Amino acid sequence: MSAQEFTLEVTPVLPEALKRLEELANNLWYSWNISTRMLFERLDEELWIRVGHNPKLFLRNVDQARLHKATTDPLFLSAYHQALSSYDDYCHAKERRNGAKQLAEDDLIAYFCAEYGFHESVPIYSGGLGILAGDHCKTASDMRLPFVAVGLFYHKGYFSQLIDGEGNQIATYNQNEPCHLPISPVVDESGSEIYIEVKIAETPVIAKAWKIQIGHINLYLLDTNVPQNNENDRAITHQLYGGDEHVRIRQEIVLGIGGVRLLRRLGIA
Repeated sequence: MSAQEFTLEVTPVLPEALKRLEELANNLWYSWNISTRMLFERLDEELWIRVGHNPKLFLRNVDQARLHKATTDPLFLSAYHQALSSYDDYCHAKERRNGAKQLAEDDLIAYFCAEYGFHESVPIYSGGLGILAGDHCKTASDMRLPFVAVGLFYHKGYFSQLIDGEGNQIATYNQNEPCHLPISPVVDESGSEIYIEVKIAETPVIAKAWKIQIGHINLYLLDTNVPQNNENDRAITHQLYGGDEHVRIRQEIVLGIGGVRLLRRLGIA
């Protein structure tokens, strides 16, 4: 009989007075709202730096005593309620702005990109293209555009560069754990997780759909690292720009064909 391994993680519980910190941590609106990010820093500046300014990971590690202390801190509570007020005003404002007013009610902009750079807490980008795509999404949210974004969920993202004592580059990868990110599975009306199938060289490849909320808009990410696939197909979405040209083509097939099929499955396109 083989031994089984279990992992036990003890996480803090948000006091009722601070329950909506979780809501703020789950919308990437925080990536361009400094007041929201400052809330987490005020709770524990050292931890905030240690977790790479990641609100989700911060809330999984912050000391329970600090949370309870914050509920009696008038300065923190004032900043908290001001951030919530700004967030609610932003979310409830539905009127289109600037050029978005010229679009018909049933128009839709579907934006596909290999990488998205919103904030260091969601490391699924490498550089300029990702930052540009992230800025497009943020602007689309600010303008209230009828806009949806589609990409890939890279479990190892892009490498971080280290330099050793002899000046050589060392590439390191960090695992992107969904529980540490503002990401959730896409589900259907019955609550079942949604999977999309594409064929690559006549082989069916299954991709799980994830969703990230960016202000008013949604980013959908496809992930082939699921048990239904073989080892090679699971590796399609392991790394951003990883592997050879064959891996890149497979990624593009999942993104392009799979992304369109996902939008159709959701009734968006």
